[in-house]
Amino acid sequence: MAPTSADAANGIDIRGILDLIPHRYPLLLVDRIVSYEANESIHAVKGVTMNEQFFQGHFPGSPIMPGVLQIEAMAQAAAVLAVQSMGLGGSGKLVYFMAIDGAKFRKPVVPGCLLDLHVTITQNKGKVCKFAGRAMVDGALVSECNFTAMIADPPQG
Repeated sequence: MAPTSADAANGIDIRGILDLIPHRYPLLLVDRIVSYEANESIHAVKGVTMNEQFFQGHFPGSPIMPGVLQIEAMAQAAAVLAVQSMGLGGSGKLVYFMAIDGAKFRKPVVPGCLLDLHVTITQNKGKVCKFAGRAMVDGALVSECNFTAMIADPPQG
């Protein structure tokens, strides 16, 4: 059963996240929802560990989480917020990127970091939403971007 807005004060654990979005290992980049306010904002976390597959090649001997994956983590948090806000948990709907604007990377994210993901809905037009995302480590901004996503059925084929 997907979480309801009554769960908002307590957040959502990994089982609830798996019920809301289709992402799975190795591309699931949200470990827990700390809190959310339906149709407004979400605070999620990703524990970055040396076991992440991308660290094998980015970069051997000096592991850094790719910026594009930081943006993906923000987008997954936004997908949880959108699906949860619209009551679409378990519906099979997907949240697709449409645009990414103003991406900035401030500091490297390395194994051992707890990536705090803060995403706010800046515009909601039903199935298309705009978001502002910030990723923080120990209170310091490490990356940020604005992005647009659309909620739709999965592709047929």
